[in-house]
Amino acid sequence: MAREGRTRPGPPTWSAFCVWVLVGAVSCFLALVLGTIGLALTVVFVVLAASRPTLRSSAWGVATGAGLPLLYVAWVQRKGPGTFCWSTASASGCDQYANPWPWLVVGLVLLSAGVVAQARRMRSTSASVGSGDAGPRSPA
Repeated sequence: MAREGRTRPGPPTWSAFCVWVLVGAVSCFLALVLGTIGLALTVVFVVLAASRPTLRSSAWGVATGAGLPLLYVAWVQRKGPGTFCWSTASASGCDQYANPWPWLVVGLVLLSAGVVAQARRMRSTSASVGSGDAGPRSPA
């Protein structure tokens, strides 16, 4: 028996997935830049988005969104690991770069896991709708 006052999440959609991607990207960025304060703001964003039943079923977008800033960090650090020296006609200098491979691997795993999980969830939902399994059930 379902609880009173609890609404069932709607079917997953790509538009709701994109909202979760935005939430995940902003949350990951805030966590990287602001540290602990960013994590607190992340909790606020996730709770606000999860309070919408229409968005809950596409929550795999958080993983995809979290992968995007990590891929950006990997791109920025693409000259690493180590020191990279440069010179122009009027200036020269050296920059220190981190190893981009861990950032790239984790970013790609999160990005692909979110997209694959969302696609599988949408496929399973559409298959259950086609077979007549999804829908309100009358109490017996």
